[in-house]
Amino acid sequence: MADYRTPGVYIEEKNAFPGSAVAVNTAVPVFIGYTETAIRNGKDLTGSPVRISSFAEYHEIFGGGFKHKYKIEIAGKNASNTFTSNNVKYVLSTKNRFYLYDAMRLFYSNGGADCYIFSVGGYFEKDSNTGLNTETVNKVSKDTLSSDKVWYELKKEIEPTLIVIPDAVSCADGDKNTDFYSIYQQVLNHCANMQSCFGIFDVLDGELADNVVENFRTGIGTTFLNYGAAYYPWLKTAVVPASEIDHLNIDETSAGALTLEQLLNNDGQAKNVIAGIRNNIGDTKSQHQGLLASSPTYVSIINEIRSNLNTLPPSAAMAGIYTLIDNSRGVWKAPANVSVSNVSAPTVNVTHEQQADLNVSPTTGKSINVIRPFPGIGTLVWGGRTLDGNSQDWRYINVRRTIIMIEQSLKLAIRAYVFEPNTADTWITISSMINNFLNNLWKQGALAGAAPEQAFDVQVGLGTTMTPTDILDGKMLITVRLAISRPAEFIILTFQQMQQQS
Repeated sequence: MADYRTPGVYIEEKNAFPGSAVAVNTAVPVFIGYTETAIRNGKDLTGSPVRISSFAEYHEIFGGGFKHKYKIEIAGKNASNTFTSNNVKYVLSTKNRFYLYDAMRLFYSNGGADCYIFSVGGYFEKDSNTGLNTETVNKVSKDTLSSDKVWYELKKEIEPTLIVIPDAVSCADGDKNTDFYSIYQQVLNHCANMQSCFGIFDVLDGELADNVVENFRTGIGTTFLNYGAAYYPWLKTAVVPASEIDHLNIDETSAGALTLEQLLNNDGQAKNVIAGIRNNIGDTKSQHQGLLASSPTYVSIINEIRSNLNTLPPSAAMAGIYTLIDNSRGVWKAPANVSVSNVSAPTVNVTHEQQADLNVSPTTGKSINVIRPFPGIGTLVWGGRTLDGNSQDWRYINVRRTIIMIEQSLKLAIRAYVFEPNTADTWITISSMINNFLNNLWKQGALAGAAPEQAFDVQVGLGTTMTPTDILDGKMLITVRLAISRPAEFIILTFQQMQQQS
């Protein structure tokens, strides 16, 4: 305040407008999983969320993908993961699959942008004395992917709004999959505690007849279901190129595994190439090309390995689609009826009739969003519900995420008024700020109503939302009511014949 004891002209500036609320970012996923490295400027970033803006930046900090090895053996009766070559039926299997790297490729193929990477460790165990990688491959585990440290570190970050854990599916043990579901339960719990993020989940791969959906609904539990959405089935993608697959992907050392000699015994010139491999003649690329040219069986094996590597859970693609929709239309647009890029087909062709129980479950109330192929159109996301699919409040993903956005935006804006006088002047200022923010959202289509008063209502004041006791207790109570726009999930056309009029 000016000192008016000296004669002169004094200028005072007064704020004419209230503070403004700015919408927070709505599509900033955090991916949790295993990476090749986690180093930037010589600093180890393992165990910390790191913000990146492109796949090139991911490569720079977190390295490349893992060279998965596949064990190939003669298939027994009723064996799964089989393929046939030269009238011989083989079974193809790998343990401990790392999905994060390929998931990031799928994320950026579908509109991904800024995100966080939380590396929980590398592909190989480290020597306790030297700190260097050993030849022992790390085992994907629930205790690492969903440790207390992970959630403690994420609580420090306010920007991530989506949580994706592609490697979680590798924790499935084939029985009750307790570890797999435990990870997702912790994600839901974290999202509910933070009230600022949303989980995107994968259903374990398999046919509908395998009860994979029923098992998911049983395993996910019943707590905080409105903070997550699940997608089924997995996707046949093209993110892994043929150039990344060669004979080094074939595991020849595990018990029961067939060697190259046993696999390609009847394929002519392949014997000479194999001899060169054993004697370290030539490089990997030339050896691989030699086997491709001389052995149809080898071609079949490489194609099967690539097909297996390109079969990915859909959560990363959905994170990219959420980002694309949020940036182009807004968080209030349902992330559905959108094509999935870099995908040839889902692994299971779910029919219209089969989706009925997945989308609306009268017994469990838990919805599973389906990804379906449509002839002449492509592979589309054909569902937009949270896991709490029968809730009138939180049935739709866009409703849940829009409310999260509004809550967090207003929370950050109103923080500036903590310790301000709890009087009518402050109430009017805050009310004006909230009304301006919500009015702008209504104009963009986030809120439903022909006029602003039909779309939202803001109340704050003594005798309205507060009592004299509330004010004495230092509480300022604000009530905001919203009419969030909801998707037209079921469009019904009614046709009726009428009599000729002329």
